[in-house]
This record gives sequence, C-alpha cells and structure tokens, in this order.
Amino acid sequence: MTGNPVGARDRSRSLVGPAGISRAQVRAATAAVYLAFVSSGFAFATWAARIPSVKSQLQLSPRQLGLLLLALPIGSIISLLTAGPFVAHTSPRRAVAVASLASAAGLCLSGIGAQGAFTVTAMGLALLGLGTGIWDVAMNVEAAAVEQRAGTSMMSRFHASLSGGTVIGAGLAAACAALHIPVVVHLGVVAALIAIAVPLSTRRYLATDTRPSTHHPTRDALRAWTEPRTLALGIFVLSMAFSEGTGNDWLASAMIEGHHTSVAAGSLSFAIFVAAMTIGRWFGPPLVDRYGPRLVTRASAVLAMSGLAVTIFGPHQAFALVGVITWGLGTAMGFPLGISAAADDPSRAAIRVGVVSSIGYTAFLAGPPLLGFLAEHVGILRSLSITMGVVAVGLLFTASLRTAGSQRPHGEGTKPAEPCRGLRSSS
Repeated sequence: MTGNPVGARDRSRSLVGPAGISRAQVRAATAAVYLAFVSSGFAFATWAARIPSVKSQLQLSPRQLGLLLLALPIGSIISLLTAGPFVAHTSPRRAVAVASLASAAGLCLSGIGAQGAFTVTAMGLALLGLGTGIWDVAMNVEAAAVEQRAGTSMMSRFHASLSGGTVIGAGLAAACAALHIPVVVHLGVVAALIAIAVPLSTRRYLATDTRPSTHHPTRDALRAWTEPRTLALGIFVLSMAFSEGTGNDWLASAMIEGHHTSVAAGSLSFAIFVAAMTIGRWFGPPLVDRYGPRLVTRASAVLAMSGLAVTIFGPHQAFALVGVITWGLGTAMGFPLGISAAADDPSRAAIRVGVVSSIGYTAFLAGPPLLGFLAEHVGILRSLSITMGVVAVGLLFTASLRTAGSQRPHGEGTKPAEPCRGLRSSS
C-alpha cells in the first residue's frame, strides 16, 4: 500500500496468519514477486519478438497474421473476466503457479504450431493469453500484499521490472533470430524455464487470505462491477493504459510521418518513451510515500498531457523528443497506482483487481483501431490528440485513489510505517 495512514497496521495484519511475518519473509516474497513480473514480461516479449519469424514460417498475409494475433488478447480478456474470483478462492500463490504453467504451455504450443500449423499456433496463443490474464491479476494482488506488509510504495517498481523483463526477452529473441535458432527451440526453452522457476518461487509468497467474507463468488464478482469506486479506478487505469498503449503502438510511426524523422530515429523515440516510463516507475515510489497517490497521479496526468502536446505540436524534432520524455514520465505511475488502490482491501482485492484490470486492458484492444481510424483523416501525429482527452477524463477520477472507507488518502501527510518491526524471526 502506498504510505501508511491511520489504521494501516491493522489492515496489514489482516493479510497474514496469526504467526506473524518477519522482515526476511517479506524480503523473500518481494524477490519472488519481482521474478513473477520479470518472467511475465519475458514470456510476452519472447513471443512478440519472434512474430516476424512465425509470419515467414507460416507464410501468412497481413490479414492472416492479424487474425492469428487476435487469439492472444481474446484469451487475456476472457481470463481477466474470471481471474478475480479464481484468485480469490485459490490464493495468489496457487493462481500464479497455475497461470505461469498455462502460459508456458501456450508458449511451447505456439512454437510447435509455428512449424506449419496455423490452428495450433492460434490455440497456443489463446492459452498464453488465458494464462497471462490470471497471472497478471494474481501477481498484482500478491504485490499489493507485499507492499502493505513493507509499509512503503512498491507497486510501480514491480511494474518497472516487468518492462525490464520485456527488454531482456526481446534482446534474447533478437539474438536467437540472428543466430537462426528455430522458433520452436527458443520458445520451448523459455517455456521450460518459466514452468520451473515461477511456480517454485511462489513458495516464498506471503500467506495472504484473499477469500471474500461470503461464499458466493459469482455474486461477489458481479457486485464489484457495481461499486462506484472500483469503476472509477477502472476508468482512471483505462485512461493511463490508453496513454501507454498509444505510445507503444503509434509513437514511432507518428514521429516518422509527422516530424519526418528517419526510421531509426522513430524507433529510438519509442525506446526513449519506454525508458522514461521505466525510470518513472522505478524512482516514483518515494514521491508517493511523501505526497500520496492522488497528488502524484494528478501531477502525472498533467505531465502526460503536457508531454503529448509538445510531442504533437512541437516545432522541431528536438522539442518533440522532450515531449516524448515528459509523456513517458507522466504515464509511468498511473497504472500501478490504480491497481494498488484496487487491492487495498484484502478480502476484495482479487475481485476488484480483476475488474479494474479488465476495464484497463480494453484500452490496449480499443486504442489501436480507434487511433488508426482517426489517423486516416488527420494523420498519425495529430490523431494522438485524442489521448490528451482520454487522460483528461482519467484526471477527473483520481479522487478514487484513497483507502476504501476512509477519507484520508494513502500516504498523504504520513510517513511509511514499519509493520514488520518486532515480529518474530522466520528462522
């Protein structure tokens, strides 16, 4: 949890069993959660970076490739809609273990299908998407539990490590492609590593009780979709996910077409955007602990809109790059802080994170076609203007980033506590 307002110690105690949690256990759980985030990014990048090779091996047209790639987000959306109740009634530990195995199986199946079977590849991607959706919700719930136990903001750093895993996965994939290592071998080895490392690491997770107070999972899940604060968090997360997705999908093309940069410079601008987001997520937590999530997210939204404006309307490429950096820094903290706020009540964390994630991830599905339609009429660079409006809408919902049932936001006017002090050793 970001910061530690009055009553945070009591809430954090509810996350664990009566035996208590030592600092060593929290550190071990933190490392295990980092591994889950890194591995998730690593798995996705392993597939994404080998898409050109798969396209060539299966001899796909652009339309056929588009249909194939649709299998993964469809699987993710289906699993996100059911992930909350599943995680709530199994525990993040078991959910991450099962989901990582499913993702590894999907990755391996996709590699086998790339040998010449379109349908098998699509099935593998759907399974990868199903596993990834549950994995995402479960590791975020565990991350929130670790964050609350540590008494300091950590969620954005976990998300920064996911970006790091993506970079590592993409780099390894590029090396494999350059060395002409077959896709089936590459994906199979990575799948095996994930299937071994991630489930084993979940043994270090905290003994978090995420079971709701009632025994009606369907009713609990549906009720979460009617909670005003949960929906507000979902809209806020959607706005920041839209900003992130726009940068990922369209920034390089916008710089090339709108600012007439070279292809290399356009790709570099995307790398700068991702680097700015990663830096913002890694170094942002002290600001959250000092000023609270609401102030940080409001400042971030304004920063993102300012960066977008400079990127779009800057008179020179150098100005545009300054805008890209500002845009990336402004986008960095929104998504992880929204997820952290959704998980502030342990008994409802899994279900609420599932709802907020489902709403947020629709931005990654709806964003690209919406921007593409608009770009045909006003150009790619000018079409990015709609992102400013979406972020502005999200800014209106930042009041939802407070403790449920409390008027006092996390971390505002408080110092992070040390919940583990005085607890018995794990030895």
